[in-house]
Amino acid sequence: MANIVAVTACPTGIAHTFMAAEALRRAAQAAGHTVRVETQGSVGTQDALSPAEIAAADAVILAADVNVDEGRFAGKIIIRASTREVIADAAALITRAATGSSAPAPTPAPATASTGGPLHVVGITACPTGIAHTFMAAEGLEGGAKKLGYTVKIETQGSVGAGNALTPDDIARADLVVIAADTNVDLSRFTGKRVYVTGTKPAIRDGAAVVTTALAQATVHGGPAGGAAAGNPDFVAQAAAAKASKNAGVPAFYKHLMTGVSHMLPFVVAGGLLIALAFAIGSFQFGDQGIFIYEDKYAGTLGNTLFKIGANGAFGLFVPVLAGYIAFSIADRPGLAPGMIGGFLAGLTGSGFLGGIIAGFLAGYIVLWLTRSIRLPRTLEGLKPTLLLPLLGTLAVGLLMMFVIGQPVAAALTGLTTWLQGLGNTSAGLLGALLGAMMAFDMGGPINKAAYTFSTGLLGAKVYGPIAAVMAAGMTPPLALFLATLVFKNRFTKDEVEAGKAAGVLGVSFITEGAIPFAARDPLRVIPALMAGSAAAGAISMAAGCLLRAPHGGIFVLFIPNAVTNLPMYVVAILAGTVVSTVMLGILKKPLGADGLPLVKGAPQAVNAAD
Repeated sequence: MANIVAVTACPTGIAHTFMAAEALRRAAQAAGHTVRVETQGSVGTQDALSPAEIAAADAVILAADVNVDEGRFAGKIIIRASTREVIADAAALITRAATGSSAPAPTPAPATASTGGPLHVVGITACPTGIAHTFMAAEGLEGGAKKLGYTVKIETQGSVGAGNALTPDDIARADLVVIAADTNVDLSRFTGKRVYVTGTKPAIRDGAAVVTTALAQATVHGGPAGGAAAGNPDFVAQAAAAKASKNAGVPAFYKHLMTGVSHMLPFVVAGGLLIALAFAIGSFQFGDQGIFIYEDKYAGTLGNTLFKIGANGAFGLFVPVLAGYIAFSIADRPGLAPGMIGGFLAGLTGSGFLGGIIAGFLAGYIVLWLTRSIRLPRTLEGLKPTLLLPLLGTLAVGLLMMFVIGQPVAAALTGLTTWLQGLGNTSAGLLGALLGAMMAFDMGGPINKAAYTFSTGLLGAKVYGPIAAVMAAGMTPPLALFLATLVFKNRFTKDEVEAGKAAGVLGVSFITEGAIPFAARDPLRVIPALMAGSAAAGAISMAAGCLLRAPHGGIFVLFIPNAVTNLPMYVVAILAGTVVSTVMLGILKKPLGADGLPLVKGAPQAVNAAD
């Protein structure tokens, strides 16, 4: 019997970390060995290994997708693997540890840096929310680079800020930079480095393939200072990056829009929750009249003050921020001021979030055109970003918004608002079904984000029905998979059943991306089933007149008084959508045999449709 210690770690320190730890415990118990597992991640270290336990260990297993301090394991046999490898076959790792074999499975000979050591890869992953896709892409790149024998460090970016930030030393040592992002990323730090740009989905699917492609296709980014005046070599690198993005299937328009949305989301979420709290406090103070806490007669009360902070403060800023960062994504920093001012003018003209989106793209492309068109002596180049571009860009966008775009778009938004508010139950149900199906179609992709952005933008016009349908529909897919792994266990592998528990937690938190791993393995069966349930949830929510004043938060906002109008039917919508998808999954997915392959009548086994 071998005495083994282990450390598991992934970027978030949640799903993969604990799934790998549990897989090791079960495999060791089945093989008659003892194992002590320490887990590491963003939530800190749990079940930390003591020096005495390490000293007594026969071998160490490091199941990690991030850098782990190996200094305390000096002199020990160390078996290294990714968390995914452990989850897939923990028994093999336990056997290697028990027999004292630290040699990993054969891999292609790694490329080496000019110093003779292993090639060092750094990268950045980013998605509009900076949650699921960001960390899944980071795990994919880290696992892929390590599989190829390279050292790696990945920085994650999103609305929650940067994690595992790259230092100047990390970048200086880098032989290759990989950017896997669905929003624009500032590349100024990587001037002179070989850079490859793609989306998050390729990195999630096959991180090793992305790194291999990057080695072949990466181009040197940027040039010497003052290059703008000398033919702008920076533009060559930007064009190469844009081409790589296009090849990865991520349109530039979508990336610019999502950059704006990712910066807008914190304002919308904070404002919506403050407004919901205002109604809750108003109801506690003034009973049924608390729903009118925004009226002047309640001025000075806590509820009225919170409403003003949320509605006039956070909501007053989200359109300028949306427009500003769309322009920033297109034209970099010179586009920020014209974009934000254009977004502010969209509010003045009543054109709302539609006007803000138009203002952002106008500002970005106008400033980009000015950047390329204005030629100054090298000594005066510094005037462009600080004086000429903000002035001329703001002047052009401002005049267009005030005299050309503002009023027609305001009329269109007013018409859209009136139409939405006047929908009958049947028409509202159809719209809810459409929005719901969009939420489940790509679970965090462009279609999902289009539905969410449309519904969120209407909050400024006090239209709360679509966002209610969207959140109900977005919670349904991971919740349905959680329920299906309990009710129809024979349709899922052991790994999927374990992953279902994590999907349930993500579902109640309104993180639709929790369903992605299941959809990726069996898209032709899983995606239609999830779309059916989400469409049902959205249809019931809209047809029942459910309204939601907090655009995020999942099940937790349901406990805030008056945050949801017609709460009983809203709960019914979420439950009904979950049940519909669960039943559809049970019908469409085939039972699996003991070997994890679908059972087929008249044959002992069949090839898995997901393979």
